[in-house]
Amino acid sequence: MAAFTEGTPCWVEAQLPDLEAGKRFYGELFGWTFDDERDEALSDGKRVAGLLPKRDGRMPTTWTVYLATEDAGVLSARIKAAGGRMIMEPYPVGRFGVMALAADPGGAVFGLRQAGDDDGFEKTMAPGSFCWMEVYTWEPDAVDTFYASVFGYLGRQVTAEEEGRESDFDYRVWSPPGSRPGDESAFGGRAVLTDAFPAEMPGHVLVYFAVSDCDETCATAVRLGGRVTNPPFDTPHGRIAVLHDNQGARFAVLAEPRDTREDKPADTREDKPADRPVDTREDKPADRREDKPADRRPESRPAETPAGSEKTAAERPTAGEPVTDSAGRPAREPADEPLAAPGDMS
Repeated sequence: MAAFTEGTPCWVEAQLPDLEAGKRFYGELFGWTFDDERDEALSDGKRVAGLLPKRDGRMPTTWTVYLATEDAGVLSARIKAAGGRMIMEPYPVGRFGVMALAADPGGAVFGLRQAGDDDGFEKTMAPGSFCWMEVYTWEPDAVDTFYASVFGYLGRQVTAEEEGRESDFDYRVWSPPGSRPGDESAFGGRAVLTDAFPAEMPGHVLVYFAVSDCDETCATAVRLGGRVTNPPFDTPHGRIAVLHDNQGARFAVLAEPRDTREDKPADTREDKPADRPVDTREDKPADRREDKPADRRPESRPAETPAGSEKTAAERPTAGEPVTDSAGRPAREPADEPLAAPGDMS
């Protein structure tokens, strides 16, 4: 069984107030089918995401990315020592391994997943599947240090000149340890929240899904009851948009330029050697124009992790964006990013 590189994305999951409505939305939007026994979405019969009912109505409705780890307990200790916090300590999920929820120093919430007998993505970097992640933060220095010390991420700071951006453009591309930073190894990036965003917007992770046609996907999402936060725009890495589903969960979609995706095989576990670092195209920064999300485009595949849980949906903890504030109260859902704001893409 192939293994995901430590610290790389291996699963994404959304907990929704109305699970059946969510299945209808994503089923038509991405062509997903569903394995109800495992709370999983499938694309071409391959595992691509988890959809579960939300247990606690106070919690935000969000997409959560899970990062692979060989030992969730050891990694949890590193997270706390580096200035992060554990929202949910590691808990067993039967044959699917061990999961946990954590937050970085800027408040962005992410999951941990220690593989069991059956784990993670079976398809990525192809239409209808995960392709990129971005961490948005008000505290870039603290967050950069955190991910470097906890996960050993090799970061490459993208310059404004490279992307033709303003001098305050700030984007960092991440590659896993043991790889050479660049297009072939990058799996995600760090973007900065600025004064153009609502002050109450917390640090958060934006999950990207690959699509064949960005504009058509946006039109379909609106028809199904979703909304488009950042309309489609072109970047050197593809055409991107940021949306909310019919229940408020936020995500981004990216359509690669046609000349780069022609004859490109779907990224499935069978195609990927074990322990291969995430393969994402990211030598280039996100597009931070004032009317568009960050101009970032993935071009690799994320690592693996258990996809489901033997516990029922009602027994599983809720995952998502910041769950509590500094006082321990349930956090608000991130406010919508302004359409005229730099950076909110992926």
